[in-house]
Amino acid sequence: MPFSRTKTISIFSTVAILLIASILLVTHFYSGSEANARSQLLRLVPTDATAVIFIDLDEFRPSPFLAKLYSWAPHPAEDSEYAQFVRETGFSYERDLQRSTIAVSNHGLTTDLLAIADGKFDRKKIEAFLNRNGKSAQEGKWKVFHLNASANDKPLSLAFLSDSRLAITDSTNLAALLTGATAEAGHAEWNERFERLAGTPLFAVIRQDPALQDALNSAAPSGFRSPALSALLNQLQWISISGKPDGDTLRVVSDGECLSDPTSAQLRDFLQGVLLLAQNGLNDPKLRQQMNPTERQAYLEMLRSADIQKIDRGEWKSVRVILSVTPQFLDVARLPSAAVPADEPSTPREAAKKKPAPGKPKAQKKN
Repeated sequence: MPFSRTKTISIFSTVAILLIASILLVTHFYSGSEANARSQLLRLVPTDATAVIFIDLDEFRPSPFLAKLYSWAPHPAEDSEYAQFVRETGFSYERDLQRSTIAVSNHGLTTDLLAIADGKFDRKKIEAFLNRNGKSAQEGKWKVFHLNASANDKPLSLAFLSDSRLAITDSTNLAALLTGATAEAGHAEWNERFERLAGTPLFAVIRQDPALQDALNSAAPSGFRSPALSALLNQLQWISISGKPDGDTLRVVSDGECLSDPTSAQLRDFLQGVLLLAQNGLNDPKLRQQMNPTERQAYLEMLRSADIQKIDRGEWKSVRVILSVTPQFLDVARLPSAAVPADEPSTPREAAKKKPAPGKPKAQKKN
């Protein structure tokens, strides 16, 4: 029986609505699954953490920048124990690790590490390997494996949280650490920063800690240590650094947060001054003669991409630094730092050897 025009329109409208609804539902659940896995992972961060590092390798792995970084980085000989682990479990972190977060909690004289990872695990094979190479005990609702390995002279423990998620720590009580981390109270400050970094596959968030600040200052090369800069950085309550691949370039964004508007203004002005000095230095005629042109151009490109902003977030005041790390910068990073031409002496002693002694005439060539 033929349908009336009105009924035909009604049927097509209903089909269209159902189709649109289906697309929206699929899109929501498909895109949300990755977001949910990420948020679940970050919710397991201990609330007393000092620093949190997150990487989503599923998002990072296809980027040309990661391929370039991998070819640039040194490749030490494969550890025999790791090779055995891959053979017996079928798990390779280069291929099967999906995302991971590492939390560092400073407790004065001691520091606890907690790493949680999502991946394509063969749980039965991995647990069989762990049983052969360590001890296990039931702690709360988790089976905890105590490994024959250590980090910073502290023994490591591992537990599967699900078939696709595991946790590793050097804390003495993994079960207590996980139970405390799942509590909602205390996560608000961390979540606020994590939400700003949504969609970023690589980031680190650091909460102000005197011991960590001292470590960062001492780790900096002597030529880059500045008492003025250290004093300003010591007034930041939070620091976040994120990286997002854009083709073969990595876009790096760093945020420093404090509660003082004058401090944030001083830090912005200081960093802008450093940026200007660096650009002027690279344009110095003497340096241009001595420096490798490719190296100089790579540094100039990175400095030109830099953008320094002051951001007001209500009571929180931020200074943001944005720059791009290019493949050219990675290339020059492994070039020798000396920029002296090959036919010129590289040290004063060598220069003295090449100069004739005072008052002594140069030897004449014999025909």
